[in-house]
Amino acid sequence: MDYVLAQVNIARLLAPLDSPLIAGFVAALDPVNARADAAPGFLWRLQTEDGDATAISGFESEGTTDLVINLSVWETVEDLAAYVFGDPGHRAVLRRRREWFEKMTEAYAALWWVPRGHAPTVAEAEERVACLREHGPTPRAFTLRRHFPAPDQPDETAARTREDWSCPA
Repeated sequence: MDYVLAQVNIARLLAPLDSPLIAGFVAALDPVNARADAAPGFLWRLQTEDGDATAISGFESEGTTDLVINLSVWETVEDLAAYVFGDPGHRAVLRRRREWFEKMTEAYAALWWVPRGHAPTVAEAEERVACLREHGPTPRAFTLRRHFPAPDQPDETAARTREDWSCPA
C-alpha cells in the first residue's frame, strides 16, 4: 500500500475572526493557503467553499469554539517540512502567531500516515492529537522533529529525529 502524510495543527484564537486583532491572520490566509497548494508534495487540505477551514469546527475537547484547524496531506515528511520551515510567507505568519493565538501548553499538531487517496477527518485528527498528548511521538501520531517512516517502509517503528526542524519563531 502507498502511504502519504497527514498533518493537523490547531490554534486557539485570542479574539473572534472578525476582530481587528485577528485581521493580519485573516489577510494572510489566502496567500499562505495558495503557497501551500502550489508547494512540492502538497496533495490536499481541509477547506470549505470559501477556500479555508476557518468555518469548520471540531476539537470540542478543547472546550472552546475559537479554534482554527489546519488539516492537510503531503507526499512526505520532507515536503511538509520544506514548506513549513522554508516558505517565506509561511515563516512570516509563524513569527507573528502570538499576536493572534494563545500559547498552547499541550501538543497542538500531529502527523500520521494515511493510505494515498484518503482524506482525513477532523475526528481522526482529534484522535491523533490526543494520542500524541498521551503517549508522545509514536508511529500512530508523531511530530516533524520526531517522526516515523510510513508503515510500508523498513524500520517503520524506528523514530527519526531532526533537531533542525523547529519553529522559526
